[in-house]
Amino acid sequence: MKINVGTADRIFRIILGLVLLSLIFTGPKTWWGLIGIIPLLTGLLRSCPVYLAFGINTCTLPKQEQG
Repeated sequence: MKINVGTADRIFRIILGLVLLSLIFTGPKTWWGLIGIIPLLTGLLRSCPVYLAFGINTCTLPKQEQG
């Protein structure tokens, strides 16, 4: 799996995922909060399939260190 999510992008995705998941328990209490799993997983795994498809890379690691 290629690393293509940078640090700032990763932090944003994790926070967004947690906020969306919290909608299941607070606020409108809807199942739409499960959408938060997607940004949370891409942030934790540091890999985004959509970025891969479009050739986007926000990670600043040298090419050798990327899996």
